[in-house]
Amino acid sequence: MDTSQIYILISLVVLAVIAVLVIVVNKKKGVRKLTPLAGIAFAFVLAGIFFGTDRVVGYSLMGVGVIFAVVDIFKNLRQK
Repeated sequence: MDTSQIYILISLVVLAVIAVLVIVVNKKKGVRKLTPLAGIAFAFVLAGIFFGTDRVVGYSLMGVGVIFAVVDIFKNLRQK
């Protein structure tokens, strides 16, 4: 398994964990709108996928998106 494949696998696992956390939190609290920080995180992850031909840029953008998503989750959990 190549190093880039490991990074992609780790990113997918992190995104799956984030998705599960969002679903679990939404079932408890009801449906909520997408926050601006979550939208920015989603945009960074998509940009990382689109600019994936340059590995450094692609993985950096995905990493920033995942960090923003985690920050948004913790911020929302503290508010509730």
